[in-house]
Amino acid sequence: MSGAAGPRSTPRVAAACLVVFAAVWTALAIAPRYRADWFLENIPTFIGVPAAIVGYRYFHFSNRAYVQATIFLVLHTIGSHHTYSEVPLGGWMRDTLGLARNHYDRLVHFAFGLLMVRPIRELGFRRRREPGPFALCYFSIAGAALWSLLYEVTEWLVASTVDPAAGTAYLGTQGDPWDAEKDMALAVTGAVIAAVVDWVLARRGSASGARTA
Repeated sequence: MSGAAGPRSTPRVAAACLVVFAAVWTALAIAPRYRADWFLENIPTFIGVPAAIVGYRYFHFSNRAYVQATIFLVLHTIGSHHTYSEVPLGGWMRDTLGLARNHYDRLVHFAFGLLMVRPIRELGFRRRREPGPFALCYFSIAGAALWSLLYEVTEWLVASTVDPAAGTAYLGTQGDPWDAEKDMALAVTGAVIAAVVDWVLARRGSASGARTA
């Protein structure tokens, strides 16, 4: 059975994204800062990446979706290697800008919304005609918010049942009691920006097509 290709989907782009991610992941899987936390952080990767590979036979994302998902996964892989609260980039930002904490985890949550709305949208509407612009934006943002919520709930459940030290590193709250709420808010903010950008690009594409018709 052949896959249902998304817009502008080519095997070379998907393969290149997989090679880049595999190279980065393999390099950063060597001697992570805290192996137990690394394993917990990589559980979604262990599930999602093989699922995308196996599912490629039946469904292709667009080139843009593959690239954006790869960028997000690389950011997440960097966080899992160092533990999010100790990523050097976040430490540099903290010291340079005089921040109270390492905000690398905030950056990645925002990046999730910004980068993963497109893959979520393509997966959600792969077998049916896309709805109107408002409904499309709404369900894309809602999908990103749902996955962000599920991740935070998973963090809570894992942290409450595994080794306390690993759970604390996994949560990465850095003493902020509102960490989960802020993370989800940033993910939704990124998703809103991505959905608006997609809407603007779609309008411009429709207008351009109408002028050349």
